[in-house]
Amino acid sequence: MKFDVELVGKIGSMALIDKESNMLDYTLIARLSSELKPGYIWVTSGAAETGRLDYIKRNGKELKGTVEDVKTDYAAQGQSILMSTYRQYVDAKYSIRQVLVEHQHFNDEQKREHLKAMLLRCKEQNAIPIINYNDAISTEESRRFEIQSLRKKSKKVVECVDNDETASQIACLVKAETLLILTSAQGIYRDSKNPDTLISEISGKDTEEVLQNITECENYCNGASRAGANGAKAKLEYVKEAVKNGTKVIIASAKYSIKDILSGKAKATRIGVR
Repeated sequence: MKFDVELVGKIGSMALIDKESNMLDYTLIARLSSELKPGYIWVTSGAAETGRLDYIKRNGKELKGTVEDVKTDYAAQGQSILMSTYRQYVDAKYSIRQVLVEHQHFNDEQKREHLKAMLLRCKEQNAIPIINYNDAISTEESRRFEIQSLRKKSKKVVECVDNDETASQIACLVKAETLLILTSAQGIYRDSKNPDTLISEISGKDTEEVLQNITECENYCNGASRAGANGAKAKLEYVKEAVKNGTKVIIASAKYSIKDILSGKAKATRIGVR
């Protein structure tokens, strides 16, 4: 099978934060950034949480207001910090390009093709695209209304309520060989409270069997790492689209290097046809 992109990777908000210091984990970002290269597409969460921590650092208190307004303001503040941090640690010989997406970019065929063409040009132009959902201007109310309107016209609608879904849709769009989801956990567990129950492989003789086994593993998943996150069950549901497209999926801890995860040295949950 021919793939157009080597890797689509995604890192979650909580994996980016050093909980002890309550700030971005610059050591982790430096390590991961040093591994990014043309041919990789990187999806990063963390703008709102980074903006929140930065605002508190500068003002000594949290923002007040509606949940939507506060999220918008934090995300707008955090985006610039995230991008400048990636720029600091990605190899200087590579360009980086910020790409902010919304659900409309996946539900409109013309916008899908425009986004796809831009992402595929990055490799030949020695650039690494760094993608995030555009939280700063997309409100929950407007998104819900737009999604409802789209569902009247089509059964298959992309919502992008989570960057796990965004990453999976990007992997489908560019036909990625591997989709890597980095989290604060080592993968998917049969018992989330017992790390010894890590599910190292979800596989099958064909795509249909893999999808069935993913659904079975969803029964083990409950809870999420933070308020607003959708948890391991949602991750498994979102990656089904990439699996259907022939992409190998790996869910692993951000504490490991990309190289060790891809080579099989690091513990992870690996999903795909045997």
